[in-house]
Amino acid sequence: MTTATASRTAATPATPSTLRDRRLSLAGTREHTARGAGQARRGAVTALTDTSLRELWAEATSGRLLPGVALAATGSLARGDGGPLSDLDLVLLHEGRVPEGELSALADRLWYPLWDSGLGLDHSVRSLSQCRKAATDDLTAAVGLLDLRLLAGDEEVVTAVRAALAHDWRANARKRLPELVESAQARHARFGDLAQSLDPDLKEARGGLRDMTILRALAVAWLAERPRGEVLAAYDRLLDVRDALHVVTGRGRTRLNLPDQDAVAALTSEPDSDTMLAGVATAARAVAHDLDAALRSAGQAQRARTLRVRTRRPVLTPLGHGLHAHDGEVVLGPRVDPARDALLPLRAAVASARAGMPLAPATAANLASRCPDLPVPWPQDARDLLGDLLAAGPGLVDTWEDLDQAGLVSRWLPEWDDVRSRPQRNGIHRHTVDRHCVETAVEASRLAREVARPDLLGVAALLHDLGKVAGAGDHSEEGATRARPVLERWGYPPEEVETVVALVRRHLTLIELATRRDPEDPATVTAAVEAVAEDPERLALLRALTEADARAAGEQAWSSWRESLLARLVAGTRARLADAQGSVRPIPEAEPTQVMIPAVARGELAAGHPWVGVERDGSVDRVSVVCPDRPGLFADMAGLMAVHGLEVRSASIRTVDGLAVDDWHVVSPAEDPVDLDALRRGLARLGGGDRAPLAALDRRAPRRALTASSRSASAAPGQTRVLVVPAGGTDATVLEVRAGDAFGLLHDLGRALTAEGVSVRSAHVATYAGQTLDTFYLTDAAGEPLSPGLVARTVSALIDACDGAS
Repeated sequence: MTTATASRTAATPATPSTLRDRRLSLAGTREHTARGAGQARRGAVTALTDTSLRELWAEATSGRLLPGVALAATGSLARGDGGPLSDLDLVLLHEGRVPEGELSALADRLWYPLWDSGLGLDHSVRSLSQCRKAATDDLTAAVGLLDLRLLAGDEEVVTAVRAALAHDWRANARKRLPELVESAQARHARFGDLAQSLDPDLKEARGGLRDMTILRALAVAWLAERPRGEVLAAYDRLLDVRDALHVVTGRGRTRLNLPDQDAVAALTSEPDSDTMLAGVATAARAVAHDLDAALRSAGQAQRARTLRVRTRRPVLTPLGHGLHAHDGEVVLGPRVDPARDALLPLRAAVASARAGMPLAPATAANLASRCPDLPVPWPQDARDLLGDLLAAGPGLVDTWEDLDQAGLVSRWLPEWDDVRSRPQRNGIHRHTVDRHCVETAVEASRLAREVARPDLLGVAALLHDLGKVAGAGDHSEEGATRARPVLERWGYPPEEVETVVALVRRHLTLIELATRRDPEDPATVTAAVEAVAEDPERLALLRALTEADARAAGEQAWSSWRESLLARLVAGTRARLADAQGSVRPIPEAEPTQVMIPAVARGELAAGHPWVGVERDGSVDRVSVVCPDRPGLFADMAGLMAVHGLEVRSASIRTVDGLAVDDWHVVSPAEDPVDLDALRRGLARLGGGDRAPLAALDRRAPRRALTASSRSASAAPGQTRVLVVPAGGTDATVLEVRAGDAFGLLHDLGRALTAEGVSVRSAHVATYAGQTLDTFYLTDAAGEPLSPGLVARTVSALIDACDGAS
């Protein structure tokens, strides 16, 4: 049948008894099942239905004019997006001028033939006042009546009812918004998330067709913008699949069950059901994301009206780097130019995920359209921010969705496009491939203190299933192949690239060895040792990735039995590695025997002043300090950094010939330049016994509350870890501290050491993915390694300091 013939057929009236078959036949026409023909098909089905109903009206009224009476459509028929077997939602409207008996007889002449048609029918007879009462009493009716459309009869009646209902909806929007939100949440809880379901309900699930009616209702209430652009295209995608499901099943159902998916995929011109289901999930995510943003916007508008603050300046809470929290969203500050900062999208993402606040839609759009691309390879700053983002904890899920919907994830990671929304037809998995990877990163963040490089753990978690693409064989091998160019593009050093690639390749090895073989068999342990290349730290990373992967998959993948088997295998592997390496743990960095002191520093020292210098490296400042060593100097310098709003990324603290020679790598969230004069003055005053420069640290409780969302990145629960590292011949006691980073943490650690009478001979401070990895070389008052008793007290003091700062 040609398109022209199809259009003529649609305009030809169908009797009620043939309407169902005619609609179904029209929807199954080859021209109308081709990709992109959905709107034309639904338009033809609507035209056929309208013509048939008008013909029925003419027969029911015997061609007479009935002033004040009209037949109107609501629901999908009113919107023109009904499927071939969608129900007919009809209302016989009247002004009360026709006698009740005559009106009832007219209704019977309309409804009875339609009941015989085989189509579902939802009907009512109402006056204007009855429509308003129904809308007041029933939220679903209120939303459905907003789409009211004339089919036949007196147009003025329909126009009056529609205008009155829209007026009522807008007037009562503040009262009805909480009801609307609660109703949507209850429905989503019942039907689940369309994007994460293998047999989704296309209408009722989160991101489904009914959510689009809520978006339209919010627009009618002037609480949100009318849906447009990508979300309309997503809606059409869902409608196309719904239409095909009607044709395939011969029923007006909306649940896309597994047995129907191959036929639906074929009818929608998709290569296979996985591709079809991925498209459905992607469309549902767009609808759900738009609904979330619209509901936030509606709430903001209501709060603004209630508080009468429309003419006042918005309340902005600084989050650093020109970002602010405003009414539950992360926004850009008024003086920020996105075109000047390629790192700004990552900074905004970190702030959003840590705060548990979404990126404002306008902010996400600005970041995507105006920020320049990151250079390739990425600078260290970008990798640090990526690590912070992946370690942010549960907030990562929604923030990553904001980034993905804005198109930023595809810019950073084009390989993500191949796994986006891809279904996993495996009983143990509860999420699509991409969502599972993000959930694995969330679970990995909880294990951050078990490894020395939580940033590499987070990246491995994000990339571990990158090989689950169409046509792939072993997804672990494919994932390792795909991960390598990603890591090189992101600028990771070669040894770190090899570590992450190995983690991706081997992410199933430990759990398979533990569950399929005897975990205590020497041969099994040998296989595990080989899998981690005889590297204890890689073993720690792989063990953490294994657990994170399993927990993210679902309860079936991580049971107490599987956990115990893995623990036995890892314990045996650790023991084997310890025996092979003589139980000597590598020292992070050897202590210096000599350092170069700038000539200008020597001049300042000769004059009795401490010397402080700064050198810019991208967005990081290296602050160098040279001054006479003294007890508590490390704590004082760390405190000054905190007081001046400087975040310490890494530091190298050394004492040589009685001089402290330190390098602090810091960033300023406020983007203020490092105030060298203030640091010099503060250091000099502290050296003279004046503690005033650190007074702000004693008032940290309020500031911690303000900065918790933007500064504290500790997603890992549990206790701080303080490890005694075998010194390997160094005449000092070496302690390694792993804890969540926090405002003033280094100052607190330094004060704890000073209180125990312990001297910091050198220290190596690093922050990876919001977790500190600080190694201290410590001596007692006599310059000797710490006694066992002093070690115990020092460890306890450091743990208390960390727990107090978090």
